[in-house]
Amino acid sequence: MTALSRLSATTVFRLSVLYLAAFLLLGGAIGIAINWLLNRAVTSQIAQTLEAEAAALERTFANDGFSGLTQAITERSRGAGPGLYILESLTGTKIAGNLDRLPPTLLTRREGGLFRYVPHDRAAKDPRLAAGLLVVLRQRGRLLVARDIEDVRRLAERAQRLLLLALGTLTLFGLAFAYLISRAIMRRVDATTAASLAIMRGDLAQRLPVSASGDEFDRLSTSLNAMLARIEQLMVGLSEVSDNIAHDLKTPLNRLRNQCESALRDPRGGPAYREGLERTIEMADELIRTFNALLAIARLEANAVPEGMEPLDIAAIVADIAELYEPVAEEHGMSLALTPPPPALAPVRVKGNRQLIGQALTNLVENAIKYGRGSGQPPVGADITLAMALTGRSVEIVVADRGPGIGEADRERALRRFVRLEASRSAPGTGLGLSLVSAVTRLHGGTLRLEDNAPGLRIVLALPIAEGSEGPVAARP
Repeated sequence: MTALSRLSATTVFRLSVLYLAAFLLLGGAIGIAINWLLNRAVTSQIAQTLEAEAAALERTFANDGFSGLTQAITERSRGAGPGLYILESLTGTKIAGNLDRLPPTLLTRREGGLFRYVPHDRAAKDPRLAAGLLVVLRQRGRLLVARDIEDVRRLAERAQRLLLLALGTLTLFGLAFAYLISRAIMRRVDATTAASLAIMRGDLAQRLPVSASGDEFDRLSTSLNAMLARIEQLMVGLSEVSDNIAHDLKTPLNRLRNQCESALRDPRGGPAYREGLERTIEMADELIRTFNALLAIARLEANAVPEGMEPLDIAAIVADIAELYEPVAEEHGMSLALTPPPPALAPVRVKGNRQLIGQALTNLVENAIKYGRGSGQPPVGADITLAMALTGRSVEIVVADRGPGIGEADRERALRRFVRLEASRSAPGTGLGLSLVSAVTRLHGGTLRLEDNAPGLRIVLALPIAEGSEGPVAARP
């Protein structure tokens, strides 16, 4: 297929040709209508002029007789104007006028018409077009009053040729414009196709081309590039998940099997079996929690939330979690403080799922209790701080601790699945807590930031404040 045939087969080229054809048809119809109206106006004006002059000559005949009419015709024929006259007797003898004879086509047409004549006073002897009106003079003769309209005819022909030339020029320019536009769009389409083929071959780092024009192709390419970046991120995450599953799930399954075998080989019999089954149940529960967390993250990323969104008082949820985990922190030798204190917390409405937001905040507080223990020096203030503040149209919930924190280079990686920054992996956990928090935040249109608390880690969960939610807030549990 040649380049021209490829371009002519494009939708843009076909639509351009279709619009061009419609424009030419409309322009041609308008041109024909204008030409017809002009011709009609000129014809009407000529007819009125001939009728007025014929009536004037008839009055001359009535007042001055045949001799007076003859003298008037002779005087009018001397001028160099467009007027044409001939006065004949009933026998066909010319009496006066600047025409040689009466046109045969007008002898039987009382309403007048067109005829051709050869002028006497012109160098060129080509026939010219004229319009005339025949008047019968009461058995005395016949009079033809006419006007030369050859110049009008030529002007009309030039106007018609100009209209055809204009339509032809528009056709050529329209086809050239359609070709250029189709060629420019095909270049964009070919570049997009090449990038798509590279992506289908496995090069997920490839992106669709984006120019600096900011047109609809750029907006589409930008959206698709964002989608491709997300797909690449998910594929990389899937690869990391596979590696981490091999480490975090295979090892507990091997330990589970080994414990079962050890219990079967234990000579104590029944008591050993019972102890083995209890440890097996504990490890199975831990595996079930891991798979439940994976399932929850997958459902959140697919926006498959069982309960709908509703207006929530986020301040009440934060106060409940602080009240619930304050004794838990004390059991671990730590202190937890809510800022501002509960009496000063004003209701703040967000639209979301109470269970998911509560689970996300619970994960953050549990991580702070698990990893937020300081270096042993007396802390300034509480070991764990749970705070809430309004920033514009968002509410920020901050969970800060005084533990070792997370380095800036590892903060983005810490939000991925099965990522545990503890090299020994001796502490209990699956590395899915922050991943679940990140998925819940994205589902609610918020953002999650990991910052330095100097010392410790500061996690900021920002959620948009609900608009138009002046209705009743969902009741606290």
